[in-house]
Amino acid sequence: MMAEHGNLCGEEEATYCMNGGTCYKIPSMDVLSCVCGDNYKGSRCEQFQLLSISSNAGQAGLIAAVVIIVLLILVVGVVVIYYTCKVLRSKSQQNQESSQQQYWKIKPRV
Repeated sequence: MMAEHGNLCGEEEATYCMNGGTCYKIPSMDVLSCVCGDNYKGSRCEQFQLLSISSNAGQAGLIAAVVIIVLLILVVGVVVIYYTCKVLRSKSQQNQESSQQQYWKIKPRV
């Protein structure tokens, strides 16, 4: 890439680029430049670039939205089940109390 515009650096300048980058000298500007290897960037290849799992940021956003929606549905489902059980338990207790009252009630003889 840079070979078209510059020459390889000499021995004294070879250590200018870090992390295995290739050093080139641009004679017209008397400037050193680096061509970085994989996973490195920066003017001297000094920054490590982490790889992204998703190549598309929109795809990552879609996955996050789906996860949030699923969690909300689960929370709503748990709340509905809780209140349904609470209402059924309350009705069951009321039925037991009314049946106990009728059991002990003495019926008059005619």
